[in-house]
Order: sequence, then C-alpha cells, then structure tokens
Amino acid sequence: MSDLPFFDPIRRWSRTLPPIWLDAGLAALALFVQLWPLLSRENPYGGPWHWWGYVVVVAATVPLIWRRRAPVIVLMATLTATACYDGVDEVAAQPIWYGGLVALYTLAAYSTRWTRVTMLLISVGGGLLLVGSSETALRGVVLFVAAYAIGRAAAASRAHAAALEERAAQLARERQAEAERAAERERARIARDMHDILAHAVSLMVVQAEAGPVVVRSNPARAEAAFDAIAAAGRDAMDQIRRLLNVLKEDQGPRAPQPTIAALPTLADQVRATGLNVTYSTSGRPGQLSPDTEIAAYRITQEALTNIVKHAGATRADIVLTWQDDALMIDITDDGRGGGPALPSGGNGLIGIRERASACGGTAAMGRRTDGPGFRVLVRLPLLGRVAAA
Repeated sequence: MSDLPFFDPIRRWSRTLPPIWLDAGLAALALFVQLWPLLSRENPYGGPWHWWGYVVVVAATVPLIWRRRAPVIVLMATLTATACYDGVDEVAAQPIWYGGLVALYTLAAYSTRWTRVTMLLISVGGGLLLVGSSETALRGVVLFVAAYAIGRAAAASRAHAAALEERAAQLARERQAEAERAAERERARIARDMHDILAHAVSLMVVQAEAGPVVVRSNPARAEAAFDAIAAAGRDAMDQIRRLLNVLKEDQGPRAPQPTIAALPTLADQVRATGLNVTYSTSGRPGQLSPDTEIAAYRITQEALTNIVKHAGATRADIVLTWQDDALMIDITDDGRGGGPALPSGGNGLIGIRERASACGGTAAMGRRTDGPGFRVLVRLPLLGRVAAA
C-alpha cells in the first residue's frame, strides 16, 4: 500500500483523526460483516434468526473500539463472546473470528512480550478445545498465528521508523552543533590573526603620540604628520574593533606576522608543486585594503585551494583578482567534482571563508559552476574607506 500514491492522501487524512475514531470505524466494519449473514440469509427453521446470534456478534465486535486502551480485556471479551455463538441452533452458520483476530493483532502490536505470548497460547489453546472439527481448528490456528505475526511485524516497522526518525534528528543536531563549533573555532582563529594588526595600530599611535610633543615646537610639520598618523591609525583600529565585537576569542595562539595578498603568487607556486595546475592573474587598478582584509584575502584563497586539493579531484584551478572601484573580487574556480559529498556546502572550510569575508565587511558566494564542471568561490572584499558603506 505504501507504494501506491493513491493511498497517500487517505493515509495522511487518517493520521489526523483521533485513534478511537479509527477504532470505532473498524468495529463498525467488523460488525456489519458479521451481521450480514444474519440479515441476508433465511432461517431454514422458519421465522427470524434467534436473537442470541445478534447479541453475540455485537459483543464480539463492539469492544474493538477500546482495543488500544485495553488490548487484553478486549481480546478476552471478543473470544468469550465468540465461544458462545453456537449456544443455540437458530443462528446463521458463520465463523465470527474477525473481532478476535483484530484484538490479537492489536495485542501483538502494543503489548509486552510475556503478555502477548501468554494470550496467544490462551487463544489458540481455547480455540482447539472448543472447536468441533479438526478442519475448523486448523484454520483457526493458522488465522490467529498469522494475526499475531502481522501485529509483531507492524510493531517492528513502527519501531524501525521511530529509530530512523530519532537518528535523523540526532544527525541534524550533530550537524548543527558541529557547524556552531566550527564557526566558533573560526572566529577564534580570526581573532588571533587580527591581534598583530591591532597591536601594530595601537603601538603606532603610542609612538607617534610620544613623539608629537617633542617636535611640536622645533618641527611643526613633523608634529602635524604625527597627529595625522595617530588619527589614521585610530580610525583603522576603530573599524577593525567594530567588525570584531562579535568574535569570541577563546585562546591565545602564536603571534607572528601573517601573510597578505602580496604572498598569493607564492601560495600559487606552493599549491602548483602538488601537481595541480594553478593559474594566477589580476586585472584592474589595485586599491588599498585594510590590514585585516589583506590577511583575509590570503586566508580565503588558501582555504579554497586547500579544499580543491583535498576534496575536488581537480586538475586545474584558476585564481583571478579583479580590482574594482570600491572592492576586490576574488574568483577561484576548479574543474573537479563540484559540491560532492566530500565538499558539502556547509563544510568547515567554506564556513571559514564566509566568516572571514563577513568579518571584513565583505561577502562570499560558492557553489557548482554553471559554465562547466567544477566548483566556484567568489568573494567580494571592500577597499579601505568603503567597509562601513559595504
């Protein structure tokens, strides 16, 4: 049934109903089927069928309304009523096992192991003792065992589906937690990278401020230049601090000069030594980047090339720097597999690229190439003086 699209709307609609409504509908269907011989056949003894048959049929099916709430009681009630059907002769010849089969199925699907095994033995044993012919007894045993097996299969299917849903939810939580941890680690690494730049700016301000009073009378022009340098360093430091307010600095890493955009040709040569054909080109008139943006440009390119070497299976990578009036565009493409399983769109390397670009006031976009096979990373970094506007 699960493979037939026709039943999907019916299944979804049935899940919106209260369970007792579904059980009441099932009880009504069983009641109609078992009353039908009494309503459609003529009594060979003449006159209507004995009222006892109607009472027993109702007693054997109506308890199914509460089959999920009290499966043991419902099964005992239906089996007891079934055993009393042949208490009089003037009833339609029919097996009235439907209520018992449904009740046993429910017991097998929802009850504990010892409860369901005990009730199965009671049901089969009682049926063998009460049924007159061996053919009827064999048929009853087969039907009741089949109902029990179907109930266990349904319980196993529900447990498997619940386990899959829980596993999927757990994987989603783990992916979310890993993404958050990766973002935190990347922010901490960005904070360490920025430490030297901020320390340099503050040191420059201190040196110029100390030199200013010394030359203010002897060399006013030099004093004016010192104050201009203090102002410029202060503005640059303010811009960087503003961008880093939300970056959590978890630990102190080694402090050393960081490579900048000028080291990109050397980086391309290093990656080229691995066997990957790397090209590097620039266009446009170079503008001025802030020190942290210089480092970010290098680190972003480095991370993109690392992903290509480790995951893409590419033979070629192209690095194109385009200087615009207000931004530097870094376009890195390869001819590898693209965003395959080894390089998911939410991978840690790509998270790092986004975080670095965002920390500098820029943006990063990445995904499969539209002009051929491979992956593309396109980053926009604002020029100095354009960060606030960006």
